[in-house]
Amino acid sequence: MMDTIQNLPSFESITEGRKKALQGVITYIQEKVNSKKAVNLHFICTHNSRRSHLSQIWAKIAAFHYDVSNVNCYSGGTEISEINHQILDTLKTQGCTIAQLSTGINPIYAVKFTDNEPAIIAYSKKFDDIINPKSSFAAIMTCTDADQGCPYIPGAEQRFSLAYEDPKKSDGTPLQTETYRLRSIEIATEMMFIFSKIEGSF
Repeated sequence: MMDTIQNLPSFESITEGRKKALQGVITYIQEKVNSKKAVNLHFICTHNSRRSHLSQIWAKIAAFHYDVSNVNCYSGGTEISEINHQILDTLKTQGCTIAQLSTGINPIYAVKFTDNEPAIIAYSKKFDDIINPKSSFAAIMTCTDADQGCPYIPGAEQRFSLAYEDPKKSDGTPLQTETYRLRSIEIATEMMFIFSKIEGSF
């Protein structure tokens, strides 16, 4: 995992326009830290199968890396499908340990990024699933379809649009592995940028 983090692109690779979009999330987190309240980030995409999981997991890794405590990261969708296997393969090659906890059409996985932190429980679910927060959270929309199709997220204090291009377009092509790797790296870099800006964690 540290090799992946150390080899992420420079923050200078993030465009100024994108940094402005990320600033809203930075401000939300900083205000929570300043008021000594838990930071609850809920990443939402249509099927909760690719981008929202990458965002959830990399946000948690970034919070740990920059020692920002009391950060809880969640993901959900507007529909239920299953985690795409290429997401799991990508995270494995980038340093995560993954254990399958159940079988069936929508398996549950435990994702570990370091030995002593609790595993992230990952499976496709709707944004209002029992495992997700019901209030006091930021809704972060990681795809335009969910952003446009779900204009209201009950319980969200604030809502942010951080859409990422869907790596699904590469499925079944020779570019599949590299496309997923690059999408994960892009999301990782932006989550690291966000948490690098947070000061005075408790």
